[in-house]
Amino acid sequence: MTSIPLEPLAVPTDSIGLVSPQTVLIEKPLTLACGIVLPSHQLVFETYGTLNSDRSNAILICHALSGDHHAAGFHKGDNKPGWWNHYIGPGKAMDSDRFFIVSVNNIGSCFGSTGPTSINPETSEAWGADFPSLRARDWVESQKLLMDHLDIHCWAAVIGGSLGGMQAMRWSLEYPERLLNAVVIASSMKLSAQNIAFNEIARRAIKSDPDFCDGNYLQEGKAPLHGLALARMIGHVTYLSDEVLGEKFGRELASGDFIDGTADPVEFEVESYLNYQGDKFSNAFDANSYILITKMLDYFDLAREYNNSPTEAFAHAQCKFLLISFSSDWRFSPQRSQEITDALIRAGKDVSYAAIDSNQGHDSFLLPNSRYQAALGGYLNRVANQLESSQ
Repeated sequence: MTSIPLEPLAVPTDSIGLVSPQTVLIEKPLTLACGIVLPSHQLVFETYGTLNSDRSNAILICHALSGDHHAAGFHKGDNKPGWWNHYIGPGKAMDSDRFFIVSVNNIGSCFGSTGPTSINPETSEAWGADFPSLRARDWVESQKLLMDHLDIHCWAAVIGGSLGGMQAMRWSLEYPERLLNAVVIASSMKLSAQNIAFNEIARRAIKSDPDFCDGNYLQEGKAPLHGLALARMIGHVTYLSDEVLGEKFGRELASGDFIDGTADPVEFEVESYLNYQGDKFSNAFDANSYILITKMLDYFDLAREYNNSPTEAFAHAQCKFLLISFSSDWRFSPQRSQEITDALIRAGKDVSYAAIDSNQGHDSFLLPNSRYQAALGGYLNRVANQLESSQ
């Protein structure tokens, strides 16, 4: 267990407290879907809670495009909690008093796990744009090796939103006997043409930056910060809803005045906000990782090798499912979750579906919402009760 409590008055009582990342070198070869073999790879992860005596209460958290291992609690000296802190902790939906929760930074990302910023042992330089292409199944295979390292035989649940939900579905097909529940939040069985288009525009923004250097910017001592910031701005707009942007910013001005012309150009609050978000992201993320993972999203098609039949694909699953969607999410609309639910029903699987009203767009799965909390928490409470009654 890596959780270390803060001073009682320093954080809310339902917080994990201080957490420390762990790093493991997986020395078993990992054969990627593209055919390339990584002889070994490094993973950074965090755990919350305590593994029970029969090692049956473990939950795997799967992050999305720009996520990382820091899903809950606080790092020392940092006042910002993990990205899913609203839902992970004592008494929360993912209750660390009852579950042992594992949150891993996946390969290809840029927060310590093997990826484009890591050293390629064959060249002694950063992988950069030469890092091999990835599929969601590669993340699942890597997570399974971590599972074996932790001596966990079966996940009580695999949980993820967006790309994380795609991983949860892939887990149910690749290792059906190794998970009891899959929780798929704001996700889809494959991207729409519109989603692929947005991803390509973002990648073009990055590649158009003169400092991209064909992906070899690390070797050149540069970074395509402007292109990556623009890519993030494009993505960020699509994660929000028109309603929440209107409520938060409207047409308020950050500087200047249309009447007296005190600044040229006039800047709207929403412009200032997006520029801030883009600049912050470009200083924290890696451009090659962004390109790699957006392509991974584009490639995902759960039913491709099952005669393009989602029903045939889900026939291989053995776990129970919870699907959650959000009304204002237009990147991964409720229709996509309904399609997954319908396919599971046709395949004869045990599935629950919660459609949550929210004006927060795709970002809803990260943000506080009482009905979302109740749906997710109620489902996992039943899972915990079943585990505890079987001990």
